[in-house]
Amino acid sequence: MLAAGLCALALTVFSCKGPDKAASGFVHPGIDVTLADLEWIKAQVQEGNEPWKGYVEELENGRHLDFIPEPTSRVIRGPYNNPDIGASQFSASGGRAYACALMWYFSGDEAYARKGIEIIDQWSRRLRSFDENDTKLIIGLVLPEFCNAAEILRYTYPGWTEENTRSANTLFMETLFPYIRYYSSEANGNWDGSLLQAILSTAVFTDNREMFDNAVYHYLHSPCNGSLLKYIWPNGQCQEMTRDMGHVKMGERLFAKAARVAYNQGVNLMEAADKRLALGLEYISKWISGEDVDCYGPATLRNRNDPVSETYAWFLNYYTSQGIDLPYLRKATENGTRDVVGFLLSHSVSFKDAPAELQPVKPSPIAYMVGAQKAEKTSAAPADAIVVKPGDDLQAVLDANAGSGKTILLKAGEYKVKKTYNVPTGITLKGEGLETVFVCEPTIFNAAFAFSGFGQKDVTLCDFVIDGAWDHSPGYDPNTGRFSRDARLGNSLNGLFCQGDVDAPHTNITLRNLTVMNFSRNGVYFSDTKGLNIESCDFTENGSHVVPGDRIQHNLLLQRCEDVKIVNSRLDCSFKGSGIVLKSCFGVDIEGCEISRNNWHGVTASDSRDLTVKGCLIEANDACGVFIDYLAAPSENITVEDNTIWYNNGFAVSSSAARNLVSRNNRYVFNGKQKAQEDISPKIRYQLEEL
Repeated sequence: MLAAGLCALALTVFSCKGPDKAASGFVHPGIDVTLADLEWIKAQVQEGNEPWKGYVEELENGRHLDFIPEPTSRVIRGPYNNPDIGASQFSASGGRAYACALMWYFSGDEAYARKGIEIIDQWSRRLRSFDENDTKLIIGLVLPEFCNAAEILRYTYPGWTEENTRSANTLFMETLFPYIRYYSSEANGNWDGSLLQAILSTAVFTDNREMFDNAVYHYLHSPCNGSLLKYIWPNGQCQEMTRDMGHVKMGERLFAKAARVAYNQGVNLMEAADKRLALGLEYISKWISGEDVDCYGPATLRNRNDPVSETYAWFLNYYTSQGIDLPYLRKATENGTRDVVGFLLSHSVSFKDAPAELQPVKPSPIAYMVGAQKAEKTSAAPADAIVVKPGDDLQAVLDANAGSGKTILLKAGEYKVKKTYNVPTGITLKGEGLETVFVCEPTIFNAAFAFSGFGQKDVTLCDFVIDGAWDHSPGYDPNTGRFSRDARLGNSLNGLFCQGDVDAPHTNITLRNLTVMNFSRNGVYFSDTKGLNIESCDFTENGSHVVPGDRIQHNLLLQRCEDVKIVNSRLDCSFKGSGIVLKSCFGVDIEGCEISRNNWHGVTASDSRDLTVKGCLIEANDACGVFIDYLAAPSENITVEDNTIWYNNGFAVSSSAARNLVSRNNRYVFNGKQKAQEDISPKIRYQLEEL
């Protein structure tokens, strides 16, 4: 039953020249750069090779020896560095200390080593605390520079003393680490990118293996926005892609730099999730180049054309050495802004020569760009369709055509939902794709759309967007809207609510190319339905902390439904629930779906039978990939096959008391913290765990 690749995160361990490993197994120096890399750069400079010689000369011209650190006892940095009390000085000091350490190594001038030590010691002696909004972020950005400076000096400068080590440890561990030790995953992902780099750097300097391993696990498994797979999606899109390119480029750069620290210690996060990091870097580089990208939500135009940093060259060189072709990243890096330290460290002696033929990095083909589509990709409506425009009385049109079998065409535009639209039997409700959007007003109760009674049949909803946010625009910061919808009351709405009856079930219902997003209750709920087809839909960011509480609302909740097909659909990012929940359902096929980044399990089923989960990508859920629960009766005849189930916080597949559960040909990678990837138990176990 266990698939190939069981618990197989590809951790590439390699040797490098330099001091022996510490007892903890760390290589020193080994944060951004190893001793072998420093030696190689130094040799290029001594031989007069360009551009290294010119970059070191530019680094030397920075007059770092003239720098006078002015540490403060309290650093205050607000949003976008306002207010700034000691923050800019703290940031400048970290960069200068790092530059001095490098210049010491390349030039052999001890004045640089002494200046670097002076900067670290003075901040260690005086700094006590931080405050305001950007506390974690500035520490995350600057602490790695201090750590790199101390790491290089400690292991290459004979004048470094034990007192210097104690001073650095005091600054790093006593003063700075407490602010970042629990990360900040609820913020946009660039924050945890910075904190991961900082914690990994600190762990290496302090020889703290537990801290290092914790950061590696967090890099791959963090909740909210804080892990690689939550920050860069299977289509290559960044979590902040609807915000602005400044944050996107910073966030991906920080995740990449954290991966570089791990790489220098023999843990290859660059390869995680089929080179997900490379996919994200190429995606944003393509957008920067002026070409279109597939994006859930409007890809930001803010700072679109701003160049990337030359720091990206290290990651380009790594992937090229692995045979991966990243033409857009190469172009972006060649035209990048000058970054002396970033470029100097862009080569590693561990990189082998690139193979003759390079292969492209590709997005996941599973449920690739589903939900409502651009108008040109939307199928035409029948010639006799009844046309409705924004502002028309849609409910009156629905009522007048109940049972007619006709198509109601919703022309492009924004429709204000002031009270629940009741969908009658025997009707097709079709929009013009992404341009047909329903936005709920505060006056609405229970749901945006609902079936008008029991026993509805022959109903199709397709090609439009139902948005639970008060404003369909993602706003300047899309994460802000998530905070409000995740509150205890939220918007208190379901997107589509279809309550059937045991004596009058709904029959022959189809949802196709439908996007349902941002509802604090269920995105879509059906009960007592026979013949439900969900095709190429996108149900995302639904199901929050709204009363009655966590793990009750989901992206898709089906109860006592039969003959269900969920195919080529995306069920992602439920705030406090699962992607799909099945309660007492029979005959359900889930095939070719992306079920990812949900706060609970990917797929949850209880008291159900004849269930198949096949060919799906189930990743980065905060509990199990597939969870077969026991409530009132065992589930029966469950088949989980040909899926990629990886980087979930729980087991890939877990069940209790299920009968005839078959798991085969699945690809499992690094689910949970245990070696076992499945937890299949014949016993009845009620799941009792902390939320």
